[in-house]
Amino acid sequence: LAVKDPTAVERANLLNMAKLSIKGLIESALSFGRTLDSDYPPLQQFFVVMEHCLKHGLKVRKSFLSYNKTIWGPLELVEKLYPEAEEIAASVRDLPGLKTPLGRARAWLRLALMQKKMADYLRCLIIQRDLLSEFYEYHALMMEEEGAVIVGLLVGLNVIDANLCVKGEDLDSQVGVIDFSMYLKSDDDIGGKERNVQIAAILDQKNYVEELNRQLNSTVSSLHARVDSLEKSNTKLIEELAIAKNNIIKLQEENHQLRSENTLILMKTQHHLEATKVDVEAELQTYKHSRQGLDEMYNEARRQLREESQLRQDMENELVVQVSMKHEIELAMKLLEKDIHEKQDTLIGLRQQLDEVKAINMEMYQKLQVSEDAMKEKNEIIGRLEDKTNQINATMKQLEQRLQQAEKAQMEAEAEDEKLKQEYVNKSESLQKEFSQKEKQLLQLETDLKIEKEWRQTLEDDLQKEKETVSHLRIETQEIITLKKEFLKLQEKNKQLKRICQDQEAALQELASKLSESKLKIEDIKEANKALQGQVWLKDKEATHCKLCEKEFSLSKRKHHCRNCGEIFCNACSDNELPLPSSPKPVRVCDSCHAILIQRCSSNVP
Repeated sequence: LAVKDPTAVERANLLNMAKLSIKGLIESALSFGRTLDSDYPPLQQFFVVMEHCLKHGLKVRKSFLSYNKTIWGPLELVEKLYPEAEEIAASVRDLPGLKTPLGRARAWLRLALMQKKMADYLRCLIIQRDLLSEFYEYHALMMEEEGAVIVGLLVGLNVIDANLCVKGEDLDSQVGVIDFSMYLKSDDDIGGKERNVQIAAILDQKNYVEELNRQLNSTVSSLHARVDSLEKSNTKLIEELAIAKNNIIKLQEENHQLRSENTLILMKTQHHLEATKVDVEAELQTYKHSRQGLDEMYNEARRQLREESQLRQDMENELVVQVSMKHEIELAMKLLEKDIHEKQDTLIGLRQQLDEVKAINMEMYQKLQVSEDAMKEKNEIIGRLEDKTNQINATMKQLEQRLQQAEKAQMEAEAEDEKLKQEYVNKSESLQKEFSQKEKQLLQLETDLKIEKEWRQTLEDDLQKEKETVSHLRIETQEIITLKKEFLKLQEKNKQLKRICQDQEAALQELASKLSESKLKIEDIKEANKALQGQVWLKDKEATHCKLCEKEFSLSKRKHHCRNCGEIFCNACSDNELPLPSSPKPVRVCDSCHAILIQRCSSNVP
């Protein structure tokens, strides 16, 4: 036999209990025929069953003092997923009597039932299974299909109207035990099937009416929005119509004015034409006499135009030369910028390598020489650029002089033209054609002069830009000079540090030589100590003669005993003395081991 999964059995049992409790609650509520209170037993059993369903498969969470396993954690997520649930969560947190998370969860379930949105809230939770996985195990009822079934069953609770008092009720200490006696069948239940069928039909009709009301409310709101938009568009159209009517009236008035003005202009032109015909007939005779003078003036104007065209060609050639010079200057400036960037990089490297001055001193000298050569090259380039700018200024002055001459010639030509216009305004159509041609030529000359002025302005702008670049280069050269001074100061500091290091090395060498001498003396002393370790102090009776001079000890020749090697000397032989900071007098020292001698009484003196 295949072994059933215990978690699947638990889920099935909880689903069946939820079905029974929801069905019994709906049937009893409809038979009860009014709003339900918190003391209603089927309603209490429904909340108990819902607690068991929500607790199934909960993960145990470690709190500060103990392990925590409550359903308030997943229910708190609903306000983040469903904005309408924020009011329930806020009211549950503000309730004064609730102290435990389980009590808050029970209050939340009761408020959700009163709002008739428990199914909507739990549906949002079931959809977000990634968030539920933080609170529930993978085999929990809320993570499986049974949870979706329970949410579908909860939709039927929207039929019930509940009026529950949450504020004064003790929800923290309630015991959640399911009473199975309520769901057992009896004889009365068999007889009430017909009544249940009628109740189901009534419930279906109520649900249908509620859905119709919702649809009608949505259609009414959409129709209101359409009516508002149509009213706004209608008002806008009325305003536009009034504006258009006003515009039409104004245009009609302007049309009448223009027609009257047109008739007046026609009358004036007819009178003027008649007068001009008489004048033309009189002037035709004078024109024949003045034709020769006009031909001479025309020839002079043509000669002046040729000269001005030659001057324009010369100006264009000079501009081409200046443009080529400008390109050369731009190339030189780009090369200078590249050199300056490279030098800036080398200076940054020098600043970073100041801590390693001893190892990289020679490289710094080489870089300094390279920078000096580059500075010389830059100074030469700057001199060349200044020469070029002077040349450009001279050419600009020449151009200005030529432009002034051309302007003077133009002014003279314009004066002559004005005189000719004033004298021969009312001449024949042929003269007017010639004058129109001359005016066109003058317009061309004016446009040429305007173009030349624009070129002059562009050249002045380019000169200003070049001057600015030269000033920037001078500033950068000054910065390089300041960096050079700083580098020289750092070199002097380096020399001083080297001197200090040499003095310290000499002092260390002297200390090392003294230490080596002292180490050698210590080793000699240790060797003497090792050689004298086996020796034993002589007794006073046995030591009658000095070991060095072999004379007998007396009052004048006192005994001096070495504490290290045990030898006994007289005061005449032990003349080696050393000063000690602890004693005011110098101390006698052994000749063999250099240890301190102890004065002892002679054998002859008691």
